[in-house]
Formats: sequence, C-alpha cells, structure tokens
Amino acid sequence: MKNNYYKIKSWLLLSLALLSFSTVAANQVQSVRVWPSPDNTRVVFDMSAAPEHKSFSLDKPDRLVIDLSNIKGGSSLPEISGESALIKAIRSSGDANSMRIVLDLAKHSNANVFTLPPTPPYGHRLVVDLPDNQPVQNLPPPAIRAARDIVIAIDAGHGGEDPGSIGPSGFYEKNITLPIAKQLAHLINNQPGMKAMMVRTNDYYIHVNRRTEIARGQQADLLVSIHADAFTTPQPRGASVWVLSLRRATSEVGRMLEQTERHSELLGGVAEIIKDSANERYLAQTVLDLSMNHSMITAYQAANEVLQELGKVAYLHKKEPQAASLGVLKAPDIPSILVEVGFISNPKEERQLRSSAYQTKLAQSLFTALKRHYEKSAPADSLFAQQRAREHKVSAGESLSLLAQRYNVSVDDLRNINQLANDSIRVGQTLRIP
Repeated sequence: MKNNYYKIKSWLLLSLALLSFSTVAANQVQSVRVWPSPDNTRVVFDMSAAPEHKSFSLDKPDRLVIDLSNIKGGSSLPEISGESALIKAIRSSGDANSMRIVLDLAKHSNANVFTLPPTPPYGHRLVVDLPDNQPVQNLPPPAIRAARDIVIAIDAGHGGEDPGSIGPSGFYEKNITLPIAKQLAHLINNQPGMKAMMVRTNDYYIHVNRRTEIARGQQADLLVSIHADAFTTPQPRGASVWVLSLRRATSEVGRMLEQTERHSELLGGVAEIIKDSANERYLAQTVLDLSMNHSMITAYQAANEVLQELGKVAYLHKKEPQAASLGVLKAPDIPSILVEVGFISNPKEERQLRSSAYQTKLAQSLFTALKRHYEKSAPADSLFAQQRAREHKVSAGESLSLLAQRYNVSVDDLRNINQLANDSIRVGQTLRIP
C-alpha cells in the first residue's frame, strides 16, 4: 500500500512537471506590426517566448513562408497593425502545436528572417526584413549647377521598431527626434541656397549603415543626426555634439579601399580611365585621405557653431565637440555630426524635450548654427559662395557711382540693397552687390 502511495505521488509530480514545462515552453504570437520605409518593409511578430522557426520563399506568386513550432493551439494571427505596398496579405494556418505564416508579396524580395531578444519596451520578436529592390525614389539627387544649394541630410535617430531611449514617463526618443528633424528641415528649405534632405521621413526603422548611404546618395554636404541622450541614473543632463573619431575614420577608409567596385563612386568619372588596379587604389587612397581631412575639419567647425547656439536655449553637458566611433558618423567622405539635444533619462529634461515649443527652439538654434557655418565656409560652387563673392570692401577713392559702373548695376539698386540714406560711403565699409 505504501509503495503504491509513493508510485502515485511520483507519477503526479512528474505529470505536474511535464504540464508546467509544456505551459512554459509553448509559445504564442502576441501581435504583428508592419513598418514600411521607402526601400524596406519590416514585419515584427511579438512572441511570448523565443521563437523556433524555419522559413523559405516561393514564387509564381511570390510568397514568404514561416513555420513556427511549439506554438499554442489556434491558427489565427492577432490583428495586424500597419501596412505596406510590398505585402498583399499575411495569413496563417496551424494545428495544436505549430503555425504556418504566409506573406503574400507584390513582388520578389530577398527576405531576411531573424530573432531579437527582449529589449524594453518589447519582448521576444521574430523579425522579417523585406528589401524593396526597386524602391520609389522620392528625392532625386540634387542637380549640379553653377550656383547649387547646400544639401543638409537630417537624420532623425531611431524609428519604427527601434524606439531609442525611454524616459521616466515612458516617452520614446524616436518621438522627440523626428519632430525636431522636420522643423529643422522646414527652416532649411525656406532659406535660399540651402536644401534639407530627410533620411527618415516617418516612423520606420533604417539601419545605421543605410543612413550614411542615403546621405551619400543625395550628395549631402553635411549629415546631422539628432538624438536624445540617456543614462542609468536621472542626474545627468544637457546637450552635446559628437564628431567622428580619427580611429573610426581611418578604419572606414581602409574598408572602402577594399571595396574596389565602389571606387567609381568615390572617384567619379576619373575611375573609368584608370585601368591599373594598383594606380586605382593609390588614387582612391589619396582622394579618401583628402576627403576625410576635409570632412573631419568641416564637422568640427559645424559642431562648434551648433554648441554655441544650443548653449543659448539648453544647458550644455559638454561644451566642446566630443569624438566617438558612432555608426552614423562613420562616413569619412561626408562631414557628419551627432547632436544629443538633452537627456531623456532626466525627468526635467524629458518634460522639456516633449514640449513642442522647446523642440522649436532647438530646431531654430540648429538652423542658425548651420546657416552661420556655411556663411563662413560655403562650398565654392554654392549659392552661398556666390552671394558672399558679391560683396565689396570700400577702398580709398571709391564712390557709389564708380562701384555701380564697375559691377554694372544702378546706383539706386546699390543704395537700396545696402539701406543707404544717401550716396555717402566710407573706407573699409562692406557693401552688398545686387
């Protein structure tokens, strides 16, 4: 009798353990989110545990099939949020412990399916990246002309599946960076001689490497990446500006030199007439070294101007530009700065950063700094440089009528553009020439 008791007890304990294990082990799709961007669609399946999956593609028609194992009973997916022109439908079928998910695609895409571990505010995720091999180009490369616009690429940090840092109230960094970026773009586009190019125009994810490629594709003169800082304690506060470290720049030059298929991109038409690979590499090295030098100097100068203006509206965490090996700063051929507008982990600064009025002040300070930078150091073929060249410093013996004759303009136009009450001018005075 006693033996039977122990047998029954052991069987019950084993059954409970097995039941407990199957309950814990069984997974479940909790939500499905679709994040479209101009050249990629990301689909995220939020899971209750780490997913076990296999995937394969089919054509005629184009489909991506994902098989999930160890899934709780039921074949229905939860409600799907978001949509993309690349995805016609997402459907599912299954049995007691497995689920098959089929993504019906509008055209072929080389899908990348992978898992992500929990990162607040998200848990386990199964992620599908669907590159659009022929995306619609919303912004054509700027035309090169005698007096071109200065192109500023504005990168709103994070986005989509990547919320960035999270403030004490639960506010996401990505919801701070995008409105500031949009306001900065509006100010730049209203300034003759300047043009803004938004790296991210909405709430979707772009890989950090792709951000610099987008800026390069638009022939950007400067890349400005906007972020909000965070720390493990609430005390740190203030804005800072970061530039590329020399170590990162040097390693990127080496990497680009190894990619000989990209030399034509780096050298322009010159690469077409260089047949000797050794000479091509030498020329590429020279071009990249000069480009890196110019980029780092330009970025440092722009960073100083930004800090000077930011200091008028925000407390500065660092009063000098900081150098770092941050991914978005990696392009040695594009001057790049990363602006941390404040600490979202600081409760007071989080409240400020959430304020649209404060975001406007930050955007205005960035615009003022960038405009001043290019007024001082305009690219030679830009409208800014042309306007700066149309200035004249008055020398002894010169008169308004003499200058009007020299520059082939009227005295009235000279007087009006310089807001002169009469024809009197003084030695050393700088006049604008219409």
